[in-house]
Amino acid sequence: MHLDALETPALLLDRPRMAANIARMQGQVDRLGCRLRPHAKTSKCLPVVQAQFAAGAQSITVSTLKEAARFHAGGIRDILYAVALAPGRIGQALALRAQGCELSVVVDSLAVADALAVACAEAGTPMPVLVEIDSDGHRSGVRPGDPLLVAIGRRLAEAGLLAGVMTHAGSSYDLDTPEALAAMAVQERDAVLRCARTLREAGLPCERVSVGSTPTALSATDLRGVTEVRAGVYVFFDLVMAGIGVCSVEDIALSVLATVIGHRADRGWVIVDAGWMAMSRDRGTASQRVDQGYGLVCEPEGQPMPGLIMRAANQEHGIIARRDGSCLPELAQQLPIGSRVRILPNHACATAAQFDAYHVIEDAAVVDRWPRFGGW
Repeated sequence: MHLDALETPALLLDRPRMAANIARMQGQVDRLGCRLRPHAKTSKCLPVVQAQFAAGAQSITVSTLKEAARFHAGGIRDILYAVALAPGRIGQALALRAQGCELSVVVDSLAVADALAVACAEAGTPMPVLVEIDSDGHRSGVRPGDPLLVAIGRRLAEAGLLAGVMTHAGSSYDLDTPEALAAMAVQERDAVLRCARTLREAGLPCERVSVGSTPTALSATDLRGVTEVRAGVYVFFDLVMAGIGVCSVEDIALSVLATVIGHRADRGWVIVDAGWMAMSRDRGTASQRVDQGYGLVCEPEGQPMPGLIMRAANQEHGIIARRDGSCLPELAQQLPIGSRVRILPNHACATAAQFDAYHVIEDAAVVDRWPRFGGW
């Protein structure tokens, strides 16, 4: 099938670009002597994860227990649920363990550690638990040096549940130079290694030491002492990652195919049938050096159209215009009604979440359709 035959808006996945992205990250982590545990929240798609396994991955990370269940049903066994476990989800997690899923979970509070210890004892089902470490003040986790770390670790160890520590340097998304990214990778590594050492010096086990973000994974040069790397968006990349500097626009494997449905020549606008319901409301590039609006506009074959972005979006309407805001009435002739464009997303995870399937492409041909899922 040619792209012209697709109804729009349609989510496109460039398989050769994806394969190159997978090989790049797998090679990087292999060189660093760690295991790669891809974060499957980006794709929520079994064929994508199978491609990551074919390249060398042996386990995955998820952000919902629904993801864990779906991927386990697809044959994936070793899964880390990398969001602090809510007490109300403990039963769901234990049920997955009982079904043979090698699920491990994350905590950053003594209350949940207590609840897990009690629930696992009652069920007679142990579950590996990692303590989340706050390595950069970005979000959640226990700060290095906080006595809470040993308190949580001891409670989990007493119940036979303590598996290790993990962290996510989410503030790496705010950086845009190789030097700053390399420094953040060191900060992430050192924080989690310090916490692992603290647990061991307290006589507690700490087998797994897990780090992860796409920018730090690709910027790290020394991960001695780390056992695994988690990264997700690298599989597709996006405009935020290009703005950070860890990929080029040409590496982005995900795009949305849209059709021109109207013009406002007096404003230099081209209207397409892909609004924020297709692209998402994510404006992650707004704080970067280059603001890409709601997405970068490309020819149907994938080449960027100089100076054009989706400047604004309503629910089902996207407004394509010059990045600099200048009025270019000639756009109506350049992009007549019925013509098509491809739009690269700010945030691949958010844009993919608007669709139920990927149209897998090679060159201008649609070669497959891969379903994806959502929900919690």
